[in-house]
Amino acid sequence: MLPGLASLAENYDGFIVDLWGVVHDGYTAFPGAVDCLRQLAGRPVLLLSNAPRRADSVGRTIGRLGIDDSLYTHLLTSGEATWLALRDRTDPWFAALGTRVYHLGPERDRGTADGIGLTLVSDPAAADFLLNTGPDDQRDSAGLDEFTADLQACLYARLKMICANPDLEIVRAGARILCAGALAAWYEAHGGEVRWIGKPDPAIYAQAMGILGLKRDRVLAIGDSLRTDIAGAAASGIDSLWVLGGIHAAEINGDAAGAARAAGHSPKGMIWELRW
Repeated sequence: MLPGLASLAENYDGFIVDLWGVVHDGYTAFPGAVDCLRQLAGRPVLLLSNAPRRADSVGRTIGRLGIDDSLYTHLLTSGEATWLALRDRTDPWFAALGTRVYHLGPERDRGTADGIGLTLVSDPAAADFLLNTGPDDQRDSAGLDEFTADLQACLYARLKMICANPDLEIVRAGARILCAGALAAWYEAHGGEVRWIGKPDPAIYAQAMGILGLKRDRVLAIGDSLRTDIAGAAASGIDSLWVLGGIHAAEINGDAAGAARAAGHSPKGMIWELRW
């Protein structure tokens, strides 16, 4: 267990840092993490989030938590990557989608479909594809039951799904709530076609590395999720630091190394919370 990032930082020229569970919990920025980002000033720091919103929207949100843009050099979100893929249509899968979209998610996420010629429709039968950004605020997000009718209607309409947040769940102020990834996993298990955008897909790490402009062996990825942050870094040939006090905090049971091995991962280091 490392006492802080300082003991590893000298080995790297740049950093890819997760947000939720590492730098904040949705309500509060973690003081140790904010200080750590401040200590990294002068070196490239890319915040990489599975948030299904545009990067500028997430930047404003974290700014209100005290994570201002002086603490990082770049911000990339799965929502931004989704918006770019829908705008550019260079991938044949996206090129074939059409322009009428059924959005499953809260209204605040609709910026992911704005300004690129898409038409939001309220009926899956009228849509060309499904954009899933996660449970909305009007329904209970602790379980899938509230969302299965919508998902079944989309299956019946044979809609391809874009999952703009591969996370299965997050911990918000101590409570676990579902994310878009849980809805996408249900959809896929029931025969639906899903394109996942965000960590752990190597494609978003390729985007991140293109932004940083550094060699992979000179970059350290920092995250709390074995399934997304640590697995994604490993699949992309990037070293990682596992923050234990995030999504897996209740599961560690004193054997973090064993938990990592059981998941097939070997991060360069482990730390309970991000601090210098």
